[in-house]
Amino acid sequence: MFDIKLIRENIEAVKSGLAAKNAKVDPQEILRLDQQYRQLVAAVEDLRGQKNTANDAISRLLKDKKDPKEIIVSMKAIAVKIDELEPQIKDIQAQVQNVLLTIPNLPHASVPVGGPEKNKVVRQWGKAPQFDFSPKDHIELAESLDIIDFKRAAKLSGSHFVLFKRAGALLERALINFMLDVHTREHGYSEIFPPVLVNRESMTGTGQLPKMEEDMYKLKDDDLFLIPTAEVPVTNIHRDEILNEEDLPLRYTAYTTCFRREAGSYGKDTKGLVRVHQFDKVELVKFVKPEHSYDELEKLVANAETIFQKLGLAYRVALLASGDLSFAAAKCYDIEVYAAGLDKWLECSSCSNFEDFQARRANIRFKGKTTPKPALVHTLNGSGVALARTVVALLENYQTAEGDVVVPEVLRPYMGGLEKIVISGKSLRRSAKASVGVPTDIEDGASG
Repeated sequence: MFDIKLIRENIEAVKSGLAAKNAKVDPQEILRLDQQYRQLVAAVEDLRGQKNTANDAISRLLKDKKDPKEIIVSMKAIAVKIDELEPQIKDIQAQVQNVLLTIPNLPHASVPVGGPEKNKVVRQWGKAPQFDFSPKDHIELAESLDIIDFKRAAKLSGSHFVLFKRAGALLERALINFMLDVHTREHGYSEIFPPVLVNRESMTGTGQLPKMEEDMYKLKDDDLFLIPTAEVPVTNIHRDEILNEEDLPLRYTAYTTCFRREAGSYGKDTKGLVRVHQFDKVELVKFVKPEHSYDELEKLVANAETIFQKLGLAYRVALLASGDLSFAAAKCYDIEVYAAGLDKWLECSSCSNFEDFQARRANIRFKGKTTPKPALVHTLNGSGVALARTVVALLENYQTAEGDVVVPEVLRPYMGGLEKIVISGKSLRRSAKASVGVPTDIEDGASG
């Protein structure tokens, strides 16, 4: 939630930051409501002081056996006035809080000002694959290999849903396990397996509500939402808690299915796996001390980059401009992976620092020897990584002229040693070191 103190103390900086994010909010109106609220609170406190003084006077008069009737009448009048003002205070306070919940976080000073055209590529890893044939896109590959069934998925759930099958399902599971292993064993994250349905308080805590409620999937008979990302349940694990300073930073990783309604609004980019309503993702979430949060952001990005490096996928890291930042982010890097069949760079990970924005909304604080008074933590999260588009890049970049797809070496132990996904009717090779059994229909290249 936005800090009202910042509006009180530096309204011009707030106006500038909101303009950089293209937020149509008038902080001057919030300040007017806040001033009215504080004036009413001061008035009630003054009346309560008068009431206490009257009580003391009544006690003295009764002790001296004098009539306190006149003071009692005046005290009752004060009590009536307090009763009139208190509902007004609650109403204005609610108005202020409701408006504050709709104000986005301000961009960090290092963020370029402008729209997506101002996004800045800060580094690139690897080279885009070169083919001596015309590469196919992932849709054609998936259908010819019989590993994704888009038509039956639409029959089951509608457009923009996916049905993985055979080696496609195995690839999806392999990627999830591979990424969780990397983040827990090499990067020191603790694994979480959270619910995918969360309550309104959780969605509000991370900033999805109330601003973006229409973009979320909501249950009709329960005030519960399907999560758009594991960021929501994992961050809210510590809602309304005070963490031990000595335990920071806390690092969590979680695999979940994610649900988003947005796919239909992107026109030509909605075919195949590029934009879907349901997708798998491994998430990274951090709770850190404020002075360490930007160092932790760089480490977070590096953790996500490791996945693409191990998979051998060329990528670039882009620093997002202010107008392209999410509602809650103060700074964000996107990692875009090249997909040869589409000849596009696809965003497969976003890594953000929210500073104390989410912590204020969710009331997540810490204290310890150097911070005896509870203070807000900084929260960060990043995709470590999102699977749908990563699968696009793997299929398109590892394809062969024959229409097969080579399995990256790091995934083979997770796929029973499978070296290549081939078109129906061919025989498949498995590497000698197989840690998981390959289903017979995949091993034989059978179609069904």
